[in-house]
Parts: sequence; C-alpha cells; structure tokens
Amino acid sequence: MRDPVDSFDASLIERFDDIIDVRSPAEFDEDHVPGAINLPVLDNEERARVGYTYKQVSRFEARRMGAALVSRNIARHLETALSGKPAGYSPLIYCWRGGQRSGSMALIMTQVGWPAATLKGGYKTYRSHIQTALYGDMPLPPIILLDGNTGTGKTALLPLLEALGVQTLDLEGLARHRGSIFGGLGLDAQPSQKGFESALWHALAQLNPARPVIVEAESSKVGLRTLPPVLWRAMEAAPRIEVRAPVAARARHLVEAYPELRANGERLDACLLALKEHAGKARVAEWQGLAEAGAFEALAAGLIEHHYDPAYARSRARIGGETLATLEADDLDAAGLETLVRRIADEVKAARA
Repeated sequence: MRDPVDSFDASLIERFDDIIDVRSPAEFDEDHVPGAINLPVLDNEERARVGYTYKQVSRFEARRMGAALVSRNIARHLETALSGKPAGYSPLIYCWRGGQRSGSMALIMTQVGWPAATLKGGYKTYRSHIQTALYGDMPLPPIILLDGNTGTGKTALLPLLEALGVQTLDLEGLARHRGSIFGGLGLDAQPSQKGFESALWHALAQLNPARPVIVEAESSKVGLRTLPPVLWRAMEAAPRIEVRAPVAARARHLVEAYPELRANGERLDACLLALKEHAGKARVAEWQGLAEAGAFEALAAGLIEHHYDPAYARSRARIGGETLATLEADDLDAAGLETLVRRIADEVKAARA
C-alpha cells in the first residue's frame, strides 16, 4: 500500500484516477470532496449498528461485526463499481479520520494490484483545508458584480458570459437557490453549509486569480447558505455593472425563468403568504387573485413594483463600490440578452485594460 497522503490540496483531484469516499451515504450527502465517488464500506444502518455495539456491548464485538460487514461491502464494490478498472488504477481513498474504513479498502485494493493511497486524517483533513482556504488565505480574483433589480436576467447572463470566455462565479447555482423568497421553486434542496462551501471552494480553485470574475450581486446569504466573510467583504467593495430594463420586460422574463410559478400553485401560494407581514394582507390577497386567474405577468409586475424593487433600493443603499457601467435593455428575450452579454464582456475587457 502506498504511503498516506499527508495533506489535501486541489491538485489531488487531478493526480488520482478517482477519489473514493468510503463513508456512509449520509456522511457523503452532507459533504464530500468535489468529484468523489461514494463506495461505502458501511451503509447508514450498518454504521449505526456498529456504533451502538461499540458503546453498549464491547469494542471487540463491534470490530468483529464491522470487519464482516466491511469485507462483504468491499467485495460487492469489487464485483460492481470497480469491476472494470484496469491494472494500474490509482485511487485516493478517505473516510472520516483516515482510519480503519479507508485503510481496509486500500489494503484490499493494493492486494488486487492497484496502487491505492489513503488521505491521512481523512475527511477532517479535507475539511480543514476548505475552512482555511475560504475563511483565511485563499486568493480571490478581482470581482466585478453583475447588478440590477430582480428580473433583469442576471442569472441567465452568467452562462452566456462564460461562453464568451469571461470568468464567472454562479453563487446561486452552487447554493441551488435563486436568492429570493421564490428562490427554491423548482430546484433541488439546498446543499448543507459544508457542501456549499466545498462547491464554492472548488469553483474558486478553477478560476485564474489574475483575471476578473463576474459575480451576481447577492446578499451575504443565498437562501439558507452563508457566504464566507472574506468573499462577502470583497463583493461589498467590488465595482459593479448594472443592468436596467422596463418592468414589463422584467415581468415577462421572470415568468419565463420561473415556470414553477405556473406549475405549482400550492408552493406559489405558500411563498405569497410568507410576504404578508411585509406587503400586507390586502396586497397579498390581490396577488393570490392574480395567481388563481393565471395572470402571471401581472403578478410578477406587482411583485417587482411593490416588493422586489423597494427591497433592492434599501439593500443597494447600504453597499458601496463604484458603478463601472449602467446598461439599458428594452427587452430581455434571447436577442436582448445577447446584446447585453456582449456589452458586459466589453466592459470587463475595459476594466482589465
């Protein structure tokens, strides 16, 4: 078996053929090394049984039970997920602390002839690296905020900018939330805070720190996930490119961008009811009536004028950063977005000069 890898850094993801997480599915779902595959040597129920036996019966009985379970599970992985791996296959294996679970898998794989390595300290070593990077010393590229009121197409512009070679950081995509009370509609559940931080670290690690990166203007939280303070402070001070468009165009764009507004009446109604404290019962009742009538563009326009724009004005007043450009768009259809994205790319290029 190869010597354990003493520390974690981004290069390990490329150095090994696979990163194998042998922890239970529940542990893996909470957070894992980006790109890792989960080949648990104990599943959720088995891990709980072994832990109970360790505490309530004896360490020996727990180890005997665990050895039998681990052996069966590794055998199954050899016959399924690992059955097509070639000679010379070189994975990095980790568990919670880099102990028995990863060591057992690595020992057997080495006997097969695969030069497997373990990560010393396991997931805890990886997690320590992420915390140090995001809350300490990770260099950030120059940030330019893509700003604008709700419905101005900021989220849709990011992949278009990426296609033109502009660096982007999609915080809403990483957090699986679009940043408003309707932000979770139609999306999978948000990752854990640890999972969000792993995805954020990995995205930042792919960026060229010498080139500007476009980041959509957000608050310090995206849904329930919190941005690291270093990133948030850099965003607060960053220059911005602001996009403006008429309310009607923004309402049309929101309806197109949020098909869930039409598809899930119960979720929409729950979101509207959550605004009652801020908007008042009468206003919310009016919006509910528009939703029931299928007047979704009128509903979107009402939300823009009476909820989103006032909230944006309050938030914008608290944030600094110079405005590099204010770009007006008459429409936010495909042609309108294409025009905007080229103008934004030109502004980014000018900012680098």
